Amino acid sequence: MSTTPSAQARLLAVQGWLRRADQRHRWVLDLALMALVTATSVHDLVSPDSRGPFENIHQADLPMWALIALVAGMILPLWWRRRVPIAAFGAIAAVSLVQFGFGVWLQTGVSLLVAIYSVAAYGSLRALAWAYGITAVELSLAVFLLVPFGEPLVGLFLLLGTTAGAASIGLVVRTRGAYLNALEDRAAQLEIERDQRIRLTTATERSRVAREMHDIVGHNLAVMIGLADGAAVLAESRGERSGEPLRLIGETGRQALGELRRVLGVLRSEPTDEDGLSPQPGLADLDDLIARVRAAGPAISYRTTGDVRDLGGGVQLTIYRIVQEALTNTLKHAGTDTSATVLVDEDNGSVRISVTDTGSAYPQGPAGEPGHGLVGIRERAGLYGGEVVAGPRDQGGWLVDVVLHNRPAPEDR
Repeated sequence: MSTTPSAQARLLAVQGWLRRADQRHRWVLDLALMALVTATSVHDLVSPDSRGPFENIHQADLPMWALIALVAGMILPLWWRRRVPIAAFGAIAAVSLVQFGFGVWLQTGVSLLVAIYSVAAYGSLRALAWAYGITAVELSLAVFLLVPFGEPLVGLFLLLGTTAGAASIGLVVRTRGAYLNALEDRAAQLEIERDQRIRLTTATERSRVAREMHDIVGHNLAVMIGLADGAAVLAESRGERSGEPLRLIGETGRQALGELRRVLGVLRSEPTDEDGLSPQPGLADLDDLIARVRAAGPAISYRTTGDVRDLGGGVQLTIYRIVQEALTNTLKHAGTDTSATVLVDEDNGSVRISVTDTGSAYPQGPAGEPGHGLVGIRERAGLYGGEVVAGPRDQGGWLVDVVLHNRPAPEDR
């Protein structure tokens, strides 16, 4: 029992190799098949008496050129058996009927079985029905009228059974080929759909990040404009010459703010506060977020190390969203009966966010693709040159570990 799976695997591997080789070099198999059928005709050409199915068939009455012509007529059409299987079968069936009419039974007649197989594998099912019917009539004429048979009924039964076997093998190959093609098409379609889902998720997350950065940068620009205008007024009241440059700074800031709103404002597909008074969340809001998650059931511990309160607004928003996505995954996949740990560590400008839980391993999306939450986390971390490690822990549960390398930019402070 233990060797069966490996034997089946080896058989499937051999079948796959033969199928790929046949697809790349079909002419090799066709020539090999024609050579094999030709080898069966050697005895017919060198021996005056050939053993038929149940009687000795005397072929000495036919000249050698006639025998060679009959052999060639049944072998050469095999070259076209894939491209025009019905025409190849018709030619072989016609030559076979001619040989039966001369009272001859050549071993090359095995090509008729190959032709039936080819019609079943590469032709239509309706053509197969006609081909098998023609073959049955032809063999019946040969057994009962044209070629001497010791036991016609037994011979006809065996010949029709052999022909049915060839057709059945062709149908099996045809069905298997269609099944494998369907699997390949389905795998390709699933891969395309997976890539499309990832691209859509990435685009959605980037739009969301762009909207949030629009608010942050717009707020900072508005503050800079206000400071510049105020400083210009103060400078003019004191009679200082710096008033004009400060007014230019304010005008330039207003132009930049207008361009920013025109370029990124189109990404605001959801309703927003028209006055722009709703602030983006930061580290100060993590306590409320964790309290809401705790209310759902999980036990969560949260701590920070380093000067996290001095991080810029963009970095704080990124940290908040990463923790939010990680805890959402914990609730979604690990359930409420779990515990989680959230750690935010700032060290010399780099920030590490670690979220671990004790739940079971999370299921991934179709075809092993990452979930939307992990895609969003990677997109946000990429804004700060971050690295993301997400997966099951050796101790059980799940880990999301993100390191943001870049020091916050001055305008984020």
